[in-house]
Order: sequence, then structure tokens, then C-alpha cells
Amino acid sequence: MTKVFIDGSAGTTGLRIRERLALRADITLIEIPDEFRKDSDRRKEALNSADIAFLCLPDAAAKEAVSLIENSGTAVIDTSTAHRVDSGWTYGFPELSGQREKIRSSKRIANPGCHASGFIALVAPLVQAGIILPDEDLSAFSLTGYSGGGKKMIADYEADGRDVLLDSPGMYGLNQVHKHLPEMVKYTGLSSAPVFCPVVAPYYSGMEVIVPLHCADIEEIGKVYEFYYGEGLVRYNGTADSGFIYANKFSGRDDMEITVCGKDERTLLVSCFDNLGKGASGAAIQNMNILMGLDEKTGLTF
Repeated sequence: MTKVFIDGSAGTTGLRIRERLALRADITLIEIPDEFRKDSDRRKEALNSADIAFLCLPDAAAKEAVSLIENSGTAVIDTSTAHRVDSGWTYGFPELSGQREKIRSSKRIANPGCHASGFIALVAPLVQAGIILPDEDLSAFSLTGYSGGGKKMIADYEADGRDVLLDSPGMYGLNQVHKHLPEMVKYTGLSSAPVFCPVVAPYYSGMEVIVPLHCADIEEIGKVYEFYYGEGLVRYNGTADSGFIYANKFSGRDDMEITVCGKDERTLLVSCFDNLGKGASGAAIQNMNILMGLDEKTGLTF
């Protein structure tokens, strides 16, 4: 029986991880009473008693939690931004080439960001294949449901008499300083960050990341994406030239679908997934399953 502790189980990601793991017969959850969940001594005891600890905390608190761990056997999956580009940590996106093996043998895993997951899944294979050059100037648009903003944003969107502005999509990250950009650069092999336009829309969950390209061969791109036909939770859906791709298509799921659209020299790379699934809690559980030596899809929806 694997002992698991979720530090920060009151937040959106932590709650979803807890709900999922509570249904598993192969997991024992280490619990701290709510009144002691910020008590350092209680947290330290729980962290060092766990085989696997999930950190669902703000960055500073995640770093503090790591400093409390003295048990070399405790594996950590951090869902914060704190360690995603730290060389001492393994990036938890197993579908990247060679990454699954690194995760399997690691004790420190940084769970990817939601926007970053969709962008990296689209761009990293094409950089590796030489279709996108490392110094190419890219842009990216990312549509997300409001649950990605956490408890406060959820409360704002679901409040009676909410601000009428919340009835329409809202662009943010206007200063081009977004917390996911460093990992988007590091794990794609790009030399600079894309011009990034994240947009939150008035639906609960689901995400659609779009990367436009010029002078791209759609068939060649499709052949590169075929490597996603393997054991992971990302798959290539082929090409599309009509209809719609809706951002909430994968709401409630833990997998990701990639589509290539376009005509002539104008191409759109599109990834669809759930910001709470493959973009957060689903990815964290996938990484846990790999650590446990299980089928990585165990307990996930796809």
C-alpha cells in the first residue's frame, strides 16, 4: 500500500487529487485535521511519512515543504511553479522524448503548468524534428475555463450578480510576463519565449492552445506527431479543415488531443485538454502512477 500525503489539499488541484485517490484501493492517504494543515510540525511528520507527497501550494510554501523533508525515500510531485525549470527536478511531462524514464527514477518531479502543457506538446516535437527552428519567433493563444484561476476566480465567476464583464472572454498576461513562459522555452528547445495571449472564458473547465505557423507542411507535421500514438495520454487526431474546435471539448478528462489545421502556407497547431486534468491533477496522478510502476492511465479518464 502506497502512503500519499497531499500538502495543500484545500486548493482546487489538491481537492481533485484527493477525490480521485480516495477511490483507490492501492493508496493510503495521510490526513491532517483542517485546523492543523498549516502547522509545520504536523506537515513535516506527514511529509516524511509519505512514499509520495503532492505539493499543491503557492511557490514559497512549496519550497518550504521541500525543506521539511528529511526522508530520502519520499518522492515529491510539486504542482506549483517553484521547481519547473530547476535542474535538480524532473519535468513531469512523460510524453516528451525520454522523459518517462527520467520520471520513473526520480524523487523530485515538477508537474507542468496547464498552458505550458498544451504549448510544449505542440512545439517540442517539431523543434526536435527541425520543422520549427530554435530561434523562430512564435506566438500562442490559450483559452481556458475559469477554474484555472483557483478558488477566488471560481467564486467571482459563479457569484450571483457577477460583473457583466465576466460574461465575455478576458485576455490577461498583458505584460508578457507569465509564470509558464520559462518552462515553455526550456522544454521546447526554443531560444526565446513566444508572444503569449492567454484568455479566460466564462465556462468552468477545458483548454485550447493554438500556435500559428507559416510555411509549414501539414503532412510532415502529422508524421512527427504520430509518435504520440504510444502509451501516454497525448494523441494526434489528424487534420481538420472545417467546423469548430471547442475549448471545453475535453472538460472532465485527463488526456490531450492534437489537431493540425490550415491551408497553403498558413497552419494552426491546436491542443485540447482539461486545465484541471492533463493540465493539473490528472498529470500529477499520471506521474504518481509512473513512480509506482503502474499503467500510467490508472484511475484516469480518457
